[in-house]
Amino acid sequence: MIRNDLRNIAIIAHVDHGKTTLVDQMLKQAGAFRENQVVEERVMDSGDIERERGITILAKNTSVHYKGVKINIVDTPGHADFSGEVERILKMVDGVVLLVDAAEGPMPQTRFVLQKALEFGHKIIIAVNKIDRPDARLNEIGDEVLELLLNLDATDEQLDSPIVYCSGRAGTASMSPNAEGTDLTPLFEQILEHIPAPQVDTDGPTQMLVSSIDYNDYVGRIGIGRIERGSMKVGQQVTVCDYHGTTQPYNAKVVTLYTIEELERKPVDEATAGEIVCFSGIENVTIGETLCDPNTVEPLPFVKISEPTVEMTFSVNDSPFAGREGKFVTSRHLRERLFRELLKDVSLRVNETDTTDSFRVCGRGEMHLSILIENLRREGYEFQVGAPKALFREIDGKTCEPVERMIADVPQDAVGAIMEKMGNRKGELVSMNPKGADRMRLEFLIPARGLFGYRTEFLTDTKGEGVLSSVFHSYQPYKGDISKRTTGSLIAFETGEAVGYGLFNAQERGPLFIGPGTQVYEGMVIGENPRGDDMAVNVCKKKQLTNMRASGSDDALRLIPPRQMSIEAALEFISDDELLEITPKSVRVRKKILSNTERLKKVKGGKK
Repeated sequence: MIRNDLRNIAIIAHVDHGKTTLVDQMLKQAGAFRENQVVEERVMDSGDIERERGITILAKNTSVHYKGVKINIVDTPGHADFSGEVERILKMVDGVVLLVDAAEGPMPQTRFVLQKALEFGHKIIIAVNKIDRPDARLNEIGDEVLELLLNLDATDEQLDSPIVYCSGRAGTASMSPNAEGTDLTPLFEQILEHIPAPQVDTDGPTQMLVSSIDYNDYVGRIGIGRIERGSMKVGQQVTVCDYHGTTQPYNAKVVTLYTIEELERKPVDEATAGEIVCFSGIENVTIGETLCDPNTVEPLPFVKISEPTVEMTFSVNDSPFAGREGKFVTSRHLRERLFRELLKDVSLRVNETDTTDSFRVCGRGEMHLSILIENLRREGYEFQVGAPKALFREIDGKTCEPVERMIADVPQDAVGAIMEKMGNRKGELVSMNPKGADRMRLEFLIPARGLFGYRTEFLTDTKGEGVLSSVFHSYQPYKGDISKRTTGSLIAFETGEAVGYGLFNAQERGPLFIGPGTQVYEGMVIGENPRGDDMAVNVCKKKQLTNMRASGSDDALRLIPPRQMSIEAALEFISDDELLEITPKSVRVRKKILSNTERLKKVKGGKK
């Protein structure tokens, strides 16, 4: 049976190319909101961190109705570190809308998500977005996307994909680069015409693949996926099974069932094949499992998610300030929370270590793990993390490491500095093309560990005008040693409260991370030393008050504002002998060995 009343699509693109803004306009023009309703921008970005950072982290479902057809839309993340979200939701759609920025053109993540969509054989609609940008290159973008499709071995049918020219912010679309549309009707028409309606067997035995997991304190775990065959009813008995056989099949009951109507979940008694639904009542269901009719147990194959490339050690906080701010501070709390995260994040790996109070956490990149750290911190957890490390693999007897495809869009006068830094970090130039009158686009293949700590330097070298993005490319033989951070750390000499006089003397040594009144402890990193060695400084030292006065001695002390360290900046900064202490209120960098004398003994012993 062909369900002409239904279309299932995903919107995929590189980060910041306007997916969520376009979904906003699709919802508005399809009548999802009342005329007088106050609607936030990027309504699909519902998480606090998503709204603060302006990025999508979790794939989310919505739907609109157009000409009597229900269009299920999945809004996906564009950042490479969350590409596991994109890989798994492609299983529940029949086609994709590929969004490309009219000025930037195809970027690394555009290539990645498009490649995954082509592997599934999905139909593609190319939407050139932000056509109202002053630097838009409308006539060239189509050729660049076609070139990308050719590189990825697209079929003839996929090469003939329609191109729609949109402005997500203005809510317009047209089929010609030269004509400005009035609304999104051309895009809706292409979805109905080009994306195939689901071809399903509505009378067969139930079969549904779980592609996403949500959690709710009232009903527990909620599974989301598309019914592949038959129908599903509230109260129905099903068998939960796994294609790879990692878990034993078991029987369960569907307690509640919802379809997605615009921004809400609507309870229904029954849903048929082709529809994307949410269900609850099965406590241990996970992504990749299949719900089947107990009499016909046929698990569906689930896409193998790409492996993580970066690992970090999460451990219990043992600093002198441990337990002051956090609600969950023990290893049991940390372990439970990390393993709970595994249930909904398929790109994450958590392994036990030799000690009970630390865990190896592997993810797609620094951003992926820093968002996890930020979430734990906001929930009241207190812990420490080590410096990120690349995950090596043994392939054909050779040690191999993850290599990233990095694209840098920079002003022409910064090209020399970028080339020099890339050379030191084992980066290999793939292509170099002029972009506009005064910018260059450089493409490198660089080991993942070569990018650790580079983004800050990149912004400095390009005076804040550069755009840097990267995506996993492949595993390649080990490229050799890469020199670590060239600067040292300024370390607090004693425990106490930082005062203006001590900070004034310390700031001559290098930029500081703390201001007056900050509580510090011995071994805490309070600044950066440009000379390359670690140096202990006493920021708690007060000015001696005597009755002697000299001209100029009482001048006001001018303190340079401290550098505020975000979690990402701190992860880039820390070296192998340092840890990042995370609490709900503070982010502190510290040495693994806190005692200054013990640390000096170890350094001298190492030199001998």
